[in-house]
Amino acid sequence: MPTPHIPRPRPRTLLGVGIGVIIGAGLSFTVAVYADKERSGVPLEEIQTFSQVFGLIKSDYVDPASDKKLMEGAINGMVSALDPHSAYLNPKEFKEMEVFTDGKFGGLGIEVTADHGIIKVVAPIDGTPAAKAGIQPGDLIVKIDGKAVQGMSLQETVDMMRGKPGSKITLTILRPHQNQPLTLTLIRAIIKVQSVRAFLLAPGYGYIRISQFQDNTGAETRRAVEGLEKEAGGHLKGLILDLRNNPGGVLGAGVETANTFLNHGLIVYTKGRIADSDMQFKASGPDYLHGAPLIVLINGGSASAAEIVTGALKDDGRALVLGQRSFGKGSVQTVMPLSNGGALKLTTALYFTPAGCSIQSQGIVPNVEVQPANAQLRALDGDLLKESELHGVLKAPSECAKLTPQYTLALPAGAEAKAPTALTQSEKQDAEAALSESITQKPDLAKDYQLREALAILQDKQVPVQVGKETVEERIPLPKAVGQ
Repeated sequence: MPTPHIPRPRPRTLLGVGIGVIIGAGLSFTVAVYADKERSGVPLEEIQTFSQVFGLIKSDYVDPASDKKLMEGAINGMVSALDPHSAYLNPKEFKEMEVFTDGKFGGLGIEVTADHGIIKVVAPIDGTPAAKAGIQPGDLIVKIDGKAVQGMSLQETVDMMRGKPGSKITLTILRPHQNQPLTLTLIRAIIKVQSVRAFLLAPGYGYIRISQFQDNTGAETRRAVEGLEKEAGGHLKGLILDLRNNPGGVLGAGVETANTFLNHGLIVYTKGRIADSDMQFKASGPDYLHGAPLIVLINGGSASAAEIVTGALKDDGRALVLGQRSFGKGSVQTVMPLSNGGALKLTTALYFTPAGCSIQSQGIVPNVEVQPANAQLRALDGDLLKESELHGVLKAPSECAKLTPQYTLALPAGAEAKAPTALTQSEKQDAEAALSESITQKPDLAKDYQLREALAILQDKQVPVQVGKETVEERIPLPKAVGQ
């Protein structure tokens, strides 16, 4: 499904997690120019103060400062004061963003955001230099090629991480539960992201991993379902859709992916201040899975478009959601081209699931809560950054804020011990390798507890459910597709 038309010059609506700051505007520093606009709410007193500060910097600052530098800095400050995801893109950055959403770009393959001047990792993208180097959600990037990033804008750090394919870059990161910083050397590459991977986990039971949402992800998902059906002899008994650590992407791709498994029903709707920011996206079908049971896997690194897909399939009763509460990025960024060839990425609305639940800063609550069985993996999961922790985050009141999982799966015997507060380097590497392998290669059910339990539920087997302090073996019912 293509990105919806909006009657403004807005080529694309995105759901990725933030980049940062600026708008283009002309500004005269005389009150007279604005006098006729006083009735329009123009803040004359604040503009006078701005003009005064601008003049003092031009005349008294120790080094000469160009008008362009000062104006861009001022605009940066204005936009960054709004929320973590509004951003100005200069012509070069705007062009790179368009290449990124097409699935081919240069760099490391890492999704980052800024919080109080700190660069935090939301998620590495499967199969990229960042993922292969062991970078994990929750990592803090403190230096790039030995240069401290404290005080830099998010866009400046992104620009530093991009570069000529084949060139080396050194990142110094701080990781929760670890006392010493890590120094990682990566090789930049042209990132050709394979957003969809598909395997048969057992005869008749399929698995699709979506690492992020690009323009072609919806079509690739449909082809993956058809390929799995053919491999299964023409019929799938059930499917697991893995959206763990999926940082989001293009709105239309998320809507199209949800539509792959729905015959009808609401997928998502938006609310904003202006009329054309209120939109609804409905499913048109057909359900390519033909009503076979569906389970969606999420965790704290599942964000934006991944949350829209999950919320739609959960609220429409099409899928059982299993894992941990998602990231909580439920705001709409509209990309508005500017006359200088750049663009303003501005938050214009919030997303709501079919049941009327706001995703923003709250995330999607799974039907079945499952914590990783491995103590190290549980520690990593606890380190995942949440939207609600970001500086300046938008809050969205919701009647759904108090939702809780219907079931909690008990951890296997021997896995109940509390996660350690400090992990050794070896333990961290083992945990990272297990997590990376579980989402980039054909999954190993022996290592991936969450996936193993999802398959058991899909096969109508009993699983260990926590009831108070007791563990009860029982079957968890799966939603049935409407009309099947």
